[in-house]
This record gives sequence, C-alpha cells and structure tokens, in this order.
Amino acid sequence: MAPMGIRLSPLGMAVFCLLGLGVLYHLYSGFLAGRFAFFMLSEPAAGGPETPHGSAPGGAVDLRELLAVSVLAAVRGGEEVKRVREGNVLNAKAKGKTREGAEEQLTSGDLLSNRRMFYLLKGAFPAVQINSEERVDTADQETVSWDHSIPEDIKQKIQPKEVPAESVTVWIDPLDATQEYTEDLRQYVTTMVCVAVNGKPVIGVIHKPFSSYTAWAMVDGGSNVKARSSYNEKTPRIIVSRSHAGKVKQVARQTFGNKTVIIPAGGAGYKVLALLDVPEKNQEEADVYIHVTYIKKWDICAGNAVLRALGGHMTTLTGEEISYTGSDGNEGGLIASINMNHKALIEKLPDLEKASHK
Repeated sequence: MAPMGIRLSPLGMAVFCLLGLGVLYHLYSGFLAGRFAFFMLSEPAAGGPETPHGSAPGGAVDLRELLAVSVLAAVRGGEEVKRVREGNVLNAKAKGKTREGAEEQLTSGDLLSNRRMFYLLKGAFPAVQINSEERVDTADQETVSWDHSIPEDIKQKIQPKEVPAESVTVWIDPLDATQEYTEDLRQYVTTMVCVAVNGKPVIGVIHKPFSSYTAWAMVDGGSNVKARSSYNEKTPRIIVSRSHAGKVKQVARQTFGNKTVIIPAGGAGYKVLALLDVPEKNQEEADVYIHVTYIKKWDICAGNAVLRALGGHMTTLTGEEISYTGSDGNEGGLIASINMNHKALIEKLPDLEKASHK
C-alpha cells in the first residue's frame, strides 16, 4: 500500500506567502521608513551649501571671497569712523603711551569701527585667525552678515584661489591715524584690512572714509590701483611720520642732498597711498616711505600687501622681510618704495637703522 502524501494547491501556497509578506511588512515598515528618512536628511539638498559659508572642503578658504569681505569690512568700518567724527562724539581718551612717550588716543570711532569690521570678517570666515588693534568685547558682540556677493571688478580681475584656513591671518586696523582723527585732519585717516598667508601679506585693502576711496590689491592676482610712473631716485620725496621728520631730514639730506623733500604726514595707510597713483586731491605724492621706530603690524600689513602686488617693497631698515605671524610689532622700522632700486636705497641710508633704536 503506497504511503499517503499531502498536496497543497498552488492557490493555497500563494495565499500563505501573501499572508507572510503582510506580517513582515507590518513589523518592519516603520523601521525602513525611519532609515530612509535619516538617509535623506543626512544628504545635502541638491544645489545647497555643503560647507559653512566662507570656507571650502578640507578647511580651506577662498582668497577671492576673503578679498571681497575685506573690502566690505573696511568700508563698513569707515562708515562708523565718519559718523562719529561728523557727529563730534569722539569720546577720546588716552589708552597708553607709545615707546617714544607720546599718548595713544582711543575714540568711539576706533571701537565702533573695530566691532563692525571684526564681526563681519569673523562671521564670514569663522576658522580664520583675526588680529585687531583694538580689543574685541565679547559682551558687545554684533551680528554682521555677508550676502556672499563679490563686486564685479574683483570678479573680473581675481580668480578663485583656495588656501588652508590655518595658514591665514587677518590683520585689522579699524582707524589708522587716530591722533590726526582727533585733530580733525581727515585726509590722513584710513581703515585697513590685510590677509597674510604663512606670514606673507597677500591681500591689502586701504579705505579713506572721508572721500570713500578704496585701494585693494592681491599678490599674483590683481588690483584696482597702480604705481605712479615717475620717481626721482637721486633726490626723492620722502614721506615720514609727523613726529619723525627731524630724525629723517638730517640723514636723508646728508645722503641725497639738500634738495631732498621731507613730507610729514599721519597714518601708515596714507603714506603708502602716497607712493601710488591715487586719484585724490588731498593725497600727497612721495617716492619713499620711511619709519624709523617700532610700529605695529596692523598699521603696515595692508600697505605691504598692496606694494608687493604692484612689484614694490616694504622691508625693515636693514632690508629684512617683515613676517606677519607671531608678535604684533615690527622692531626694525621700515622703508617702502616702488619702481625704485630698493636695495640701493637701504645701502644709502645706513644711519636710519641706528636711529630706529634711539
């Protein structure tokens, strides 16, 4: 007698499989939906930003964007400087003395400009180190946003260029020539931003708040300013700080002759612009800029970058390059020129280096 078997119909098998699938779907549909949602939320939206504004993948920053923000920061800071001066609410006070014993002034213009410039740059480039002349009060934090627009002249002349964020140091001078600012000598006043990469100045912005003129330049990039075409190397016009005119005059005339012109002026930014072709009626012209004592790096970094971009030089009085890392001061004085034999100038003025230590 043959053993009896159980036969299931195809219809029954299909029903059984459908029931099993229904149970599995009920158990796991919630889990799968959750995982799918997590995956979708973890991906950046199409066309949306994948990294924080002001930075690029790998912790890099785009120097063209940083130039655009630096120009905007100098202009915004200048607006505060101008507003305070025209409102005659300087609230000037002494913040200390220079090494030469002169009082250093601090005004509301310095502080308000500094706050506006610092927080604009920090908001756009949070990973970048920023050094400023004035202390930033975190209790007085201000939100200043950048709309990510790049001016057309910068777009046309500058190509994007990424560098590691950790290699960048930004130097801010929120009000250059504060002493002259308190004396209402407005032509000398500037706001400045400089970007150094590995200690070398590569972006410089010098803004004159009371005429709305802005000079900017980027090394190996481009600029909106040019060097003057004519210079006199035998009897140069030398621009110096108002308080140093006597020191420089004697040495310079012994070297170049009694016809050498010494131009006393305020502000390091103004003095660098004097070496350039600047369309400003109140801007004096000079062939060489000399400073014979200690000077802070935020005073000179922007001018150094502009000169470098145009083929000029700014060095210590002994010809050493100035590094924009480490301490905030430059001990060796400076000499700046463009379209001149810079090395020959240094060799002609050896006594100025001695004067820098007096």
